[in-house]
Amino acid sequence: MYLAEELSRYAASLRFADLDGSTLSEAKRRTIDAIGCAIGAYNETPVRIARTVADKTSSRQPSPILGTRRKTSPEAATFVNGLMIRYFDFNDTYLSKEPAHPSDNLGATLSVAESLGASGKDLLLSTVLAYELQCRLCDAADIRHRGWDHVCYGLVSVALAAARLMGLGTAKMTEAVNIALNAHIAMRQVRAGELSMWKGSSFSNAARNAVFAASLAKEGMTGPSPIFEGEMGFFKQVSGPFELDTEEFGGRRRGFKIGETYIKYFPAEYHSQSAVWAALELRKELGDPSEVESVDVASHEAGYTILGKDPEKWRPTTKETADHSLPYIVGMALLEGKIENSTYAPTKFRNKKTLDFLKKITVKEDKRLTALYPNEGIANRITVRTKSGRTLEEEVIFPKGHPKNPLTDGEVEQKFRKLTKRFLGEARTDEALSLLWSLEKVRDLSELTATLVVK
Repeated sequence: MYLAEELSRYAASLRFADLDGSTLSEAKRRTIDAIGCAIGAYNETPVRIARTVADKTSSRQPSPILGTRRKTSPEAATFVNGLMIRYFDFNDTYLSKEPAHPSDNLGATLSVAESLGASGKDLLLSTVLAYELQCRLCDAADIRHRGWDHVCYGLVSVALAAARLMGLGTAKMTEAVNIALNAHIAMRQVRAGELSMWKGSSFSNAARNAVFAASLAKEGMTGPSPIFEGEMGFFKQVSGPFELDTEEFGGRRRGFKIGETYIKYFPAEYHSQSAVWAALELRKELGDPSEVESVDVASHEAGYTILGKDPEKWRPTTKETADHSLPYIVGMALLEGKIENSTYAPTKFRNKKTLDFLKKITVKEDKRLTALYPNEGIANRITVRTKSGRTLEEEVIFPKGHPKNPLTDGEVEQKFRKLTKRFLGEARTDEALSLLWSLEKVRDLSELTATLVVK
């Protein structure tokens, strides 16, 4: 059996009854987290651009644009809603051979689910399925070192999650994967050098294409096969060969992957989270940042190559570069004692004093920290030397939000409130949270999205 069919058989077989209480809880926590991130990004420039384009499209089975009463096609809604979730770089993460932001899938599952009149149970099931598929693929093969973006795996997870919501059988699910994966492979250039608005758009575009692929497959369209194993297939062109045994997936012999993903405490690329905690601890000892002579950041290979290798990281000219810059993030934590969305305002990353401070910071790979990554730690160590001759050092292994150092439900809710309060108001926020915490009881998802309309 070819892999596309094996994954499709798994997707078609999964039932809501397969989701245990812990999995449901984790799915609701991540849905709350993702929607909070989305509403928080309502007014951001890329989101406004995407909404303008989506407003030009209509559909007989429309989907909501989050934060509004407007509706568009499921594909266009997937793009806008996914971009909203991703924009702040505050949504969840999974790190393995390939990194991922699995809640990116929610832009699609929410959009498709409401367009079909699906229930909260349907949304939760499709979301758990999407997480499972993307994370298992990330466990199987590293594609970023081959020059491809991690969102390529989202073509599979979204195609099958959308197809599951559409009620497709195994054969049509397989075609959805064949179509999605063949036509929409994304290059890693999106995360190299100076980063653009497309950094936050790459997955939502893959998801948009995957939803369209599922819709085509539903109507009988076929795609290239075997899409993984073929002469010019994914294994040969993108990933190299790998194997997946769906008997080891969630709901079968093992637990679901969704509980192994990481919720972010700070709006910054995940490999920097432990560095932020270390910098904040050092700032307590340091006192006046003007006393800093030098800052050495020791990171693992992924932290160094993604966040600390390119010279653009020391002179960011975009928000997207700044939130993917280890020197900038560490520098701002030391200078301001916090990391929040306002950290990435142009007035801050273009400030001469800030840029001068960044010149004091070096980033290098530490092989010991690389050896820990990812299962034994997402570690960073910071060493600060002061003008008076003091040496201060702090190392953090598992940052807050990692499954080994998890956020409480109260902290997840607090993050949601902080992101949404100025857009929804307290009463609407309370209403939204009440529905989200009891999502499996929601029969009509339009009841939920109505509470998310910006006042």
